[in-house]
Amino acid sequence: MTADIIWLIILALSVFACILSGVPVLLAIAGAPTLVALVAAATGHFDLVFFQAVPQRVYGVMTNPLLLAVPLFVLMGLLLEKSRQAERMLQSLTAAMGGQQSALALSVVLVSALIAASTGIIGATIVMLGTITLPALLAAGVNKHMSSGLICASGTLGQIIPPSIVLILLGDQVSNAYFEAQQEAGNFAPDPVTVGDLFAGALIPGLLLVALYAAYVLLRLRRTVPKGQEGQTPAPQPRVSGRELFRNIAPTLGLIVAVLGSILIGIATPTEAASVGVAGAILIAAAASDGKAARIAMACAGFAIILLVLRRLGLFGLEFEGGRISWTTLTIVSVAMTAAAFVMLAIAAASLIRGGVLMPALRETVTITGMIFGIVIAASILSLVFRGFNGDEHVAELLHALPGGAYGMLLLTMLVIFLLGFILEFVEIIFIVVPIVGPIILQSDISPVWFAVLIALNLQTSFLTPPFGFALFYFRSVAPADIRTSDIYVSVIPFVAIQLLALGLVAAFPVLATLLPDVLF
Repeated sequence: MTADIIWLIILALSVFACILSGVPVLLAIAGAPTLVALVAAATGHFDLVFFQAVPQRVYGVMTNPLLLAVPLFVLMGLLLEKSRQAERMLQSLTAAMGGQQSALALSVVLVSALIAASTGIIGATIVMLGTITLPALLAAGVNKHMSSGLICASGTLGQIIPPSIVLILLGDQVSNAYFEAQQEAGNFAPDPVTVGDLFAGALIPGLLLVALYAAYVLLRLRRTVPKGQEGQTPAPQPRVSGRELFRNIAPTLGLIVAVLGSILIGIATPTEAASVGVAGAILIAAAASDGKAARIAMACAGFAIILLVLRRLGLFGLEFEGGRISWTTLTIVSVAMTAAAFVMLAIAAASLIRGGVLMPALRETVTITGMIFGIVIAASILSLVFRGFNGDEHVAELLHALPGGAYGMLLLTMLVIFLLGFILEFVEIIFIVVPIVGPIILQSDISPVWFAVLIALNLQTSFLTPPFGFALFYFRSVAPADIRTSDIYVSVIPFVAIQLLALGLVAAFPVLATLLPDVLF
């Protein structure tokens, strides 16, 4: 065993020990490698010149235009959550589906899929589901294990259904790994891998996971009658009018179609679509705070104007001739429409500030974004130390020695990611694992989109696997005392199995992940 391997083992043990000790993850991922590197340098086994690349990496992260979509999508989701628009949508769909066990459970899955595509904020989604639907599910006779597992699993759909923070971060790392792998293979002009490719690739697997959840719900709850209510007529449930259902769902659904559709059909980058999504969320949130149909119509019209301006006319529609603005009719109309859109946004934003919605959403966005970017930078430091000990070369030797070639490497990678999901967050896993194994695996004929979607599905399990699954913590905060923590752990086992089944299906049939990107792009 060489000195490099010994130091790599010490590095891994130090990082995991710090994480398990309760030290903040950011400090654990950056601090432990730095201390190990300093000790190794004192013994002559590490060259501190590697740390000279830290400022360059930090600058690269903070100036990456793709990562700008992260705070924008986070803000979009928080605006819908803080304005209670997502809650209204959940209540309306739950009432529309009726009070039967299977209907209520299906409404949880359905509304979670819609919320996932519009917010993607796991904590807010699970707290909302736990507060609103858990009492209804328990009252309808759904046992606590089924109710708890369904809410925890449904609340994590935002990490696979686009637009998703996981896919944005994966898009950045997989794109870099694919470019590096193709250069190693002699291809110096590979087709770029974009976040739009990943959004398109994850759409069918995400809907497949929703369908598997729904099938499990129907299988478990078919022909069941709440205990103690055998032979009784079910109590009448509150109904919702079609007008109210449309008013509570249509704006959010329109936002989803506009944001995701603009990315998938190629008229906007994820960052551009996210900025439009924030504008639309501001208008929808302002309208939701009033609830009048006229305000809803105004918000939708304003959102349509913004889309039209950004897509059709470009940056204010200004055209320059000889260094001077050419004031054509089209230019004048575009400037007027843009000014009207910004006035509407300003009015809506002022309304949200008065209503105590915008500022809390902005503060929470800064907190979440700071956490994500802090971990990204910390992971960069860990990666530098890892390379300083020649870890990339040792991993390459290990992977190439596996039977099965590239697919054997892929299988081991999926296993490692699944196990890491028990103790690490998805951000750390992405920025630690992908830069190490991605350039090696993607030198083969494996599709980078398929590779990324498999990782995303695998990371989906990390939110449910104890002891550090985020979904479990969030649900614990709203669950009643009679639902113990051990009950929550047991409740998610079937849903983790369903997620692994979805992962296996996409692994066996790569076309599920590559079909839409091939058609759309």
